[in-house]
Amino acid sequence: MSLVLTLLSVVSIALGAFFFLVGTLGLIRLPDLFSRLHALTKTDNLGLGLVILGLLPWVPDPFHALKLVLIWLLVLLAGATGSHLIAKRALRGDGEDPTP
Repeated sequence: MSLVLTLLSVVSIALGAFFFLVGTLGLIRLPDLFSRLHALTKTDNLGLGLVILGLLPWVPDPFHALKLVLIWLLVLLAGATGSHLIAKRALRGDGEDPTP
């Protein structure tokens, strides 16, 4: 594998880890439920996408690459669905109070 491809892979994985860290900080520091949900879903989806993009050059065959992309798509779907359900429940008032 070329040095440039390896470097791009490492940078992509490092950026993905950075976005995971930023999402965690958003979860800790943001004031209300909706802001925390927004921070988590956006940064985690982008972080996972960057990590998968960084791993793609290292897979042995296209089948493994397809599995990685499928995992990312399923996590996108699950994250969006879970966030929607949490926000809907908070708006109805049966869950956590959305304001601190």
